Amino acid sequence: MVIAVVPKGQAHIFWQTVHAGAIKAGQELGVDIRWNGPASEIDFTRQINIVDDFINQRVDGIALAPSHGESLVPIVERAAQERIPVTIFDSGIQTEKYVSYISTDNYKGGVLAARRMGEILPAGGKIAMIGTIPGSVSTTERENGFRETTAREFGRLQIVDFQYGMSDRAKGLAVAEDILTAHPDLAGIFCSNESGTLGAVQAAKPKGVAGKLKIVGFDTSPTLIEDLQAGNIDSLVVQNPFRMGYLAVKTLVEARQKHPVEKRIDTGVTVVSAANLKQPEVQELVNPPIEKYIRR
Repeated sequence: MVIAVVPKGQAHIFWQTVHAGAIKAGQELGVDIRWNGPASEIDFTRQINIVDDFINQRVDGIALAPSHGESLVPIVERAAQERIPVTIFDSGIQTEKYVSYISTDNYKGGVLAARRMGEILPAGGKIAMIGTIPGSVSTTERENGFRETTAREFGRLQIVDFQYGMSDRAKGLAVAEDILTAHPDLAGIFCSNESGTLGAVQAAKPKGVAGKLKIVGFDTSPTLIEDLQAGNIDSLVVQNPFRMGYLAVKTLVEARQKHPVEKRIDTGVTVVSAANLKQPEVQELVNPPIEKYIRR
């Protein structure tokens, strides 16, 4: 059995962790994993072409993290027509023609980030948001969860700026620099993905506000954990991409074997700070076994 796994992109540690989880499932279940995704998360056309190629290869199932909730609908529905089961992971899509949808409750992740920001800025103040990409369902849900919870529960916090980092480290840095220049009295920044969080930290350091500026980010990487330990990042909302990759493959194998599959699987979300970083379950999330499953 051949299962194709198509991430939004390849660069972030998040996707490498998904890949490792998918390979573990492949080894345990005796299936061949074909991994391919666009270099950039904004290259919707490339992602569509990759899925199209896998359909033409007649793979036994496709696990897909759609870069755009609308643009990928026709190709997912084509796979369903061709009787190739699709599991959607990480980010939602505007069709029901899939086996299972496996992801974080991203809105809840945004809610938790807003509550953390409210907790660490009890006196309130000006805050900003670095979003990821327009049209990405997962990150839009995080941004909405953060924005709506801030408005509803923390009246003293004022969101004064929102810009997209386009899931690119250089762009995330440039956007963060613009925000900090425009708002020198900024108290905090929420970033809805890994590259935006990196950009915010890197912009804060030369301005001498690292540690004073409260950064609540999303996702994890060795660099982000170093900055968390150094006090440059207050906290990270961390997902479980290893479990996502594992379950994406497992649900497709189960569907092929005519076993019942849950339509929606929530893989959980955890707020990681210096206070809980050493807990074993948190260490498991921030140190995924990538090297064990992926040969560099």
